[in-house]
Amino acid sequence: MIGRSNLNRLTYFSRSVLDAEALIGNGQLAQLARVSQKKNEFAVITSILLYEKGWFSHVLEGDRGAVYETFQRIAADNRHKDVRIIEWREVARREFVTSFEVIIRNHATQEIFKKFNLDEVYQRGRPKVALVHSLALALQADAMAKRGIEILA
Repeated sequence: MIGRSNLNRLTYFSRSVLDAEALIGNGQLAQLARVSQKKNEFAVITSILLYEKGWFSHVLEGDRGAVYETFQRIAADNRHKDVRIIEWREVARREFVTSFEVIIRNHATQEIFKKFNLDEVYQRGRPKVALVHSLALALQADAMAKRGIEILA
């Protein structure tokens, strides 16, 4: 008999209610990252938050209960609206390595974001989880490589 895994991955996207300049320029995103990193470390959650043209995509991994509680807090956060889960499932292992990584579309990440072209699918409200997941993994690998860390598959 195969037992159920308690390790879950939740992927959602939402619309930012703040403009990009306010979110990035006045440190709101950095503050969000500091607070979220501490909470995720305590809950043993790994995650990556992507920000592109007014849209958030977020992948969370961890214990089912911890992911549920974290998502409830996120869904109630007034910095975004139209929060939509695109996948929530059990997984065999974690694929993300940090408790909370924020990656924004900017000059350094532009080519990777452009390759996946999620802006149009966000507008239609139907991003495919495989596309978001692949983008998150590519951005994570790029961020880690820039730090001199090789991620083993």
